[in-house]
Amino acid sequence: MKAEILNFKCVGLSDGGKFPIEYTGRGQDISPEFILKNLSSEAETLAVTLEDLSHPIKNFTHWVIWNIPAAERIAPAVPAGKRVSSLGGAIQGIGYGLHRYAGPKPPRGKTHMYRLTLYSLSQRLDLSSYAGKRTFLRKADRLILQAGSITGAFE
Repeated sequence: MKAEILNFKCVGLSDGGKFPIEYTGRGQDISPEFILKNLSSEAETLAVTLEDLSHPIKNFTHWVIWNIPAAERIAPAVPAGKRVSSLGGAIQGIGYGLHRYAGPKPPRGKTHMYRLTLYSLSQRLDLSSYAGKRTFLRKADRLILQAGSITGAFE
């Protein structure tokens, strides 16, 4: 099944724009707020990944979280932890942010491009918090109803 496009707004960041300092490792390092615009009525959960597209390790994962209850808004500043009780027991996996959001923080003087991707899924995933992005995507493959992404730069 081919996923439909999930349209969303990342508060403070427009596609192709610059990451606001508060979402980065040089600021408050908090996850942004997301407003979903066309969430499928069939969606049961949401997931988010943040990747560094400029990192020497291809598409280096900064953050992966899944099993967020489907809603038209994901609040900012998701707390650290394997399970996030404020998000219905959502699970944060392994990335640069070990069970937490870790925002952009490239080497000083370098600009890196980052991609935030949101997914809507037809059901919850039974997946260990020690899973990374690749394992999440493999397990979620046939359950993804919608996906959408935006990119942003930070130096």
